Parts: sequence; structure tokens; C-alpha cells
Amino acid sequence: MQKIELMAPAGNFESLQAALDNGADSVYFGVEQLNMRARASINFTLDDLQEISKRCKAKNVRTYLTLNTIIYDHDLSIVKTLIKQAKEADITAVIAMDQAVIASAREVGMEVHISTQINITNIETVKFYAMFADTMVLSRELSLRQVKRITEQIEKEQIKGPSGKLVEIEIFGHGALCMAVSGKCYMSLHSQNSSANRGACKQNCRKKYTVIDQETGFEMELDNEYIMSPKDLCTIDFLDEIVDSGIKVLKIEGRGRAPEYVAKVIKCYREAIDSIENGTYSKEEVITWMKTLETVYNRGFWSGYYLGQKLGEWSKGSGSHATQKKVYIGKGTHFFPKAKVGEFKIEAYNINVGDTILITGPTTGAQELVVNEFLVNDVKLTEGTKGDLVTIKLPFRIRQSDKLYKIVENKVEA
Repeated sequence: MQKIELMAPAGNFESLQAALDNGADSVYFGVEQLNMRARASINFTLDDLQEISKRCKAKNVRTYLTLNTIIYDHDLSIVKTLIKQAKEADITAVIAMDQAVIASAREVGMEVHISTQINITNIETVKFYAMFADTMVLSRELSLRQVKRITEQIEKEQIKGPSGKLVEIEIFGHGALCMAVSGKCYMSLHSQNSSANRGACKQNCRKKYTVIDQETGFEMELDNEYIMSPKDLCTIDFLDEIVDSGIKVLKIEGRGRAPEYVAKVIKCYREAIDSIENGTYSKEEVITWMKTLETVYNRGFWSGYYLGQKLGEWSKGSGSHATQKKVYIGKGTHFFPKAKVGEFKIEAYNINVGDTILITGPTTGAQELVVNEFLVNDVKLTEGTKGDLVTIKLPFRIRQSDKLYKIVENKVEA
């Protein structure tokens, strides 16, 4: 089995750093508005491209700019500007679905990856896009058997992209799934004039509905059945089969998710991929990873279409089923490098010895640890309250305005 590339989402610098710190091989991100998470995440600006490239190059991590929305004529100048500046910043590739974006990237010599919105489901479509792209994301609706058939044909027929290398296949490995075919949906546009295909989905499908029979007037409330809201995809319990399918890239969904989500999910999948390579992948390890994955945002888990299942694994609620949640406590005010101590101003809830804390920031990423001791206004105490200055010994540097959270148990309804 070959080692696959682990691809992480980055909705902001906190998440980008979390991905880098936890073993991602590549990251994908949006700039400005022309990406499928235009409203769900903060998104980067053109001025951020150089910094993104710099941080990722330092860790030998590939960078992918998402430009995978529907493109109109008035967008074309922005597209060309984005691609030109991405090329100048030495971003690795552009993820695209519109032919105008593909053509613009090819004109400046940028590597192209085909987005899942193209809905590639067969080898002949792979051959067609091989004229333009080196990596292709297959449709989310394929089974692993279908995926493997495509990867085997690429090898057998020696289908190569513009780079001269065999086309690489990418699939989704973890995160939110959509009721629409490969992410193309019109519900949000129809109901609220906010296009999901332009990155502005209002997530109508995640809500609870009442169904009315127009002929009889019979009304039925779909209690506990969010029949348009699938559970989140999770493949860590059959990741060995994923690797065996011949794919090259495993994509983690979640550019709209928090940095601690990126940190924990990437850490789990990094460990799982490495364990497959060194022969230690086991059911016991899977149980541990699953418990960790359950602590961050999720709508429950299922295996998607990969194992030949029909759609029907619906989420039980409109929000997260995470077993833990974060509570804001305060912010960083100073770091003492010699003593390796961080100082925080407590602005909300109390902090106590024994608490699990999370510190996030654009350079810090998402760092989680248990507090064994701290000083409150220079006095060793077991509790800090609103208004206090708390100093904590840390194995990493913090910056001013880094956010401090407490991790607490989250009661999830069965």
C-alpha cells in the first residue's frame, strides 16, 4: 500500500497553522469570494497569499487555491488577478470546475485540480480532463469499488496529466456531506436568493420540516428525521480499504470549521495513515481515534457511499453532536520567553487547576493542554476569575490577543 497525501482545510490562519502543526501534507483555502465557502469561513485576502506560501513551504506542505464556484462574466477579471497573484506567490495548484478558471490557470502555467463539482464518475471523463489537470476529485457518490476501477484504468492505460505524470485521484475522507449531487444545490438560491453554487449556502437542508399532503391536507411532522441532512462522512475505520483503492489524495472537509476541529481531525488521520504504512493499524486504534473525532463538531458519522450503502444516514439534529465544547475564558496579554510562561486576562468564565484549555491564534494555531498549576496575579492559586491576570507555563509561544478557552463536556441528546 502506498502512502497517501493528507489534505487539510484552512478557513483562516488559525486553521492553517493547526493543519501544519498536526501533519497535513497539503492545505486548501479560499481567497475573497470566489470559492464554495465564501460565507462559511473568514477567507483569506490576496495579500495573504505570500504568507500562506511561506508558512507551508517551511514545512514542505503543498498549497491549493480553491476557485470552484460558478463564474460569471463580471468575475473573469478577478479570476485572472487571483490566479496571477497565486502564481507569483508560488501556490502549488488551483482547484477549479469552470472552464474559464481552468484555461486561465493553464495560461500562466499553474497546476490544475478538478473539483468535485465536475462530478467525475468514469474513466472517459478522467481522460478528457487529463488534457488540463493532474489531479481530479471524483464524485462523492461513487463506491470504493468504482473508485478502484478508475485508478486501475489510469495505471493500465497510463493516463497522464499536463505534468507528464499519471493522473492522481482525490476523494473526500471526512466531514460534512450534502444532500445535493457533488455539492450542486439550488435550495438556498430558490428560497433566499443566496446561491450555494457561489459559496453562499444558507443550509436549508439542515432544518426540520413539516410535510403537507396537498390533496388531503394531512400534515406530518418529521420528528427526529432531518431527511435532507446527512451525517458527516468518516472513513477512519476503513482507511486501509481507502488506501487500497489506489487514490493519491485524501481530502478532509471543513473550511468553515474551527481550528481545533482541523487540529484533531488532521492529527487522527495523520496517525491512521502512518499506522497503515508501518503495519500497526488496528481496531483498538480506530476506537481511540473515533472518540477523539466525536469531541469536535459533527452531525454523527457514516461511511458515505464508499461501501455501497444507500443514502439514509440522517443527522438527528440541526447542530453538532460533539461530545465536547469550548467556552471562552479570556485572551493572551504577554509571553515570557525565558520562563516559557504565557499571561492571560480572564474576561469571562473561571479557570481552575485541572481544566483542559484550548489556545487559538493566527500564529499559534490550536493548542490544547491540561493546566496543572498557574499563578493568579502573581500568587499560586487553584482558581482564576474574571478580571484576573493568570500566568501558565506553556510548551509553546503565545501572542497578544490569542484566545483562551476551557474545554467542557457537551451533553448530546440521544
